[in-house]
Amino acid sequence: MFYMNSRRAARRRLRRRLSRFSARVPSLYPGIGFNARITATVLNSPPYPAPIDDIAHDVRTSLRSALSDLSQACDPSDLPSARDECWRHMARVRTLPTTPPIEYHGALTLDLLPHDQTAVTALLDAQRRQTVVDTVRRQRGEAIARELSVPAGLLVRWSEQEQPNWSDLPDLTEIAKTAQAFAEYRPEHERTLEFEALEVLRDFLSSFPDKPQKEMLYTILAQGMRHAQRPAHAARVEKLLNGHLRVDPLNDRRTTGT
Repeated sequence: MFYMNSRRAARRRLRRRLSRFSARVPSLYPGIGFNARITATVLNSPPYPAPIDDIAHDVRTSLRSALSDLSQACDPSDLPSARDECWRHMARVRTLPTTPPIEYHGALTLDLLPHDQTAVTALLDAQRRQTVVDTVRRQRGEAIARELSVPAGLLVRWSEQEQPNWSDLPDLTEIAKTAQAFAEYRPEHERTLEFEALEVLRDFLSSFPDKPQKEMLYTILAQGMRHAQRPAHAARVEKLLNGHLRVDPLNDRRTTGT
């Protein structure tokens, strides 16, 4: 009876030392941390292979370190996700190198202290302001690039200067080269394989200046789309073919293509 009471007392004593101990751990952003309350559970039954105070110290140290390793990759602005990740990480069974090994796992509550929450709010506000600035600058750059991607756009910009000298127009060859450089600019979301393939296709089609050649290429392209079970795309190509390539520029009448 005394032995059983001693075992229960040892278990209770260890449980008290491992219940809701605190931990201040870092987050993804330096200076902003999480406040954790951890409860550890030892899976072994008494008698324990080491003094209870030593076991409690080693378990607390181990769980604090494990939580810190993970929490520094967690975003404090997304507290629910941080809680999920940290809870799962702490629930893993770990061991202390005793003989026999002590097995344990942890559970926790994770929150932000008021000053950390204030810092997160300030950080999100700053990020939103920066996002607006970046978006406006990017859109302005894209709009200017589109405008200057054709020689006429460059000439319009040149004409907007104070007192343009119309007798000293810029060299048209240089203007065309500059416009081509702007035409090759692509926003980040357009820097994909599909857009690169589109550039290749555009260059290929423009390398055939004669109208009969273009008609042949568009006809082959439409046939290939139908063969690939893409009739809607083929119809769009045929509409381009009939709407643009088969117009007689002299009398603006439709030709039969023969």
